[in-house]
Amino acid sequence: MAKELWKGNEVIAEAAIRAGCDCYFGYPITPQSEVPEYMSVHMPKHGRIFVQAESEVAAINMVYGAAACGLRAMTTSSSPGISLMQEGISYIAGSRLPAVIVNCMRGGPGLGTIQPSQADYYQSTRGGGHGDYRTIVLAPSNIQELADFVQEAFDIADYYRNPVMIAVDGMIGQILEPIEWRPVKRRELPPKDWATTGKRGRKTPNLVTSLFMDPEDCDRMNQLMGENLKRIEENETRYEAIGCDDAEIILVAYGTPARIIISVLDELRTQGIKAGLFRPISLWPFPEKPLHDYVAKDNVKLVLDVEMSLGQMIDDVRLAIKGKKPVHFYGRAGGIVPTVEEIIEAAKKALKEAK
Repeated sequence: MAKELWKGNEVIAEAAIRAGCDCYFGYPITPQSEVPEYMSVHMPKHGRIFVQAESEVAAINMVYGAAACGLRAMTTSSSPGISLMQEGISYIAGSRLPAVIVNCMRGGPGLGTIQPSQADYYQSTRGGGHGDYRTIVLAPSNIQELADFVQEAFDIADYYRNPVMIAVDGMIGQILEPIEWRPVKRRELPPKDWATTGKRGRKTPNLVTSLFMDPEDCDRMNQLMGENLKRIEENETRYEAIGCDDAEIILVAYGTPARIIISVLDELRTQGIKAGLFRPISLWPFPEKPLHDYVAKDNVKLVLDVEMSLGQMIDDVRLAIKGKKPVHFYGRAGGIVPTVEEIIEAAKKALKEAK
């Protein structure tokens, strides 16, 4: 299969089209504006719906309406835009609807910068909006994974009737890499007999809502969602471990920093320091047990969490490790990407302090 050179944001759009996305609603914001640009040209060619909404608030509520009709609906944005979407995402989750949301993260808080960041980890993995819900969060670290995960996200959303978020930093949205448009495994999906498509042989039409005035009804719905989230934790946890079996220091990172750490491992091992990389691929559900089991090995002295933020994933790292080993942190914020040399220095400093 021949490889083609693609830009990250355009891969997001093309992958969605290939996955059968029926409707795209979005609003341009750097660094993901190429997604709606691509969709505006190519969705109509396939007889599908593209709408540039008047705002991110409008876009997510259009996704809500389309998803309620049983259509495959999607939106993309960047950090401040995703913030505006949080109420709508909570409605979608509370109504048990599938949807795909891509966040091409940039530095914050507020308007921040247009440079890449990972400072939306809390927002992504904690739901972001109000209520007891979670979004399934996948974090690719290269463009091939981006192509695969976006296509797969639609099936995952349909299977669990839950929104799926693809969390990428702005760097991955903007870089070009060769990829293969390879077949992505499809799931056997349940029928969308809950969709608002008229009576269709029923006595009454379906009702999609997240409003339950009776607290007993609301509790039942939350319990049902909780059971679904447990299924997701059991079945959708993903990670990659490189060199962790004999490592004395394990570096934990996702997205762009994980790419950089591949070179860090090579250099550290050349210098006689056994280092490994643990990369969460699903940010939620977070791969707690695999990380705990690697870190619990006698050869591991400590963990270094590396992020393009002031430290957000570190909370999940600490929870997973349960105090077994010291956890150190190195991060850059404001759109600065950490270098190989900086991470090597941070790793050596952490090992020195551990002695």
